[in-house]
Amino acid sequence: MRIAWGITGCGDKIKQISSMMMDLKVKHILNIDLYVSKSGEMVLKWYKVWDMLKNQFSQIQVEVNANTPFLAGKLQTGYYDLLLLAPTTANTVAKITNGIADTLITNAVSQAAKAMVPVYIYPVDSKKGELETMLPNGKLLKLQIRDIDVENVAKLKKMEHITVLENPEEIEKTVTDLLEKLKSQKTGQESNMEP
Repeated sequence: MRIAWGITGCGDKIKQISSMMMDLKVKHILNIDLYVSKSGEMVLKWYKVWDMLKNQFSQIQVEVNANTPFLAGKLQTGYYDLLLLAPTTANTVAKITNGIADTLITNAVSQAAKAMVPVYIYPVDSKKGELETMLPNGKLLKLQIRDIDVENVAKLKKMEHITVLENPEEIEKTVTDLLEKLKSQKTGQESNMEP
């Protein structure tokens, strides 16, 4: 299975999700290519996980513009089995729900959905109330999630070919379930080919 994993400028749970990426890659022998927004690169460096990811993943592409690197083309031609965005900022979610495709990540979502490639998104600002997030220095930061951000996630859930993940744990379950589905399809195809 080939996964295009998009990372935006969201710091919430970035260390947990980065560790999960590495674990999934090793555990399931996955091909995971990372596509990082300009802000995503800054946040990964700020949280001191950039070098760790560079050591573990041979393909890390940083956004130059909405079409460079050419992620949309690889998604549309079937090179990747899915596009996974985690963690995802409220800004990226707002753009996606309003059809704005002016960044590498938002353009990739738009083009993947048009090509009916499954898109999985973990937005951190999905529930009304207070969110506690860990800063790079280990201190907790409390944020009040805005109504508009929660409304945008609700809109995102209604969009075609997009699945919203509620928490980081759902990422691993989603990948595992998709692997099983692909294995079943492959086994079914092989049995149909037998004389």
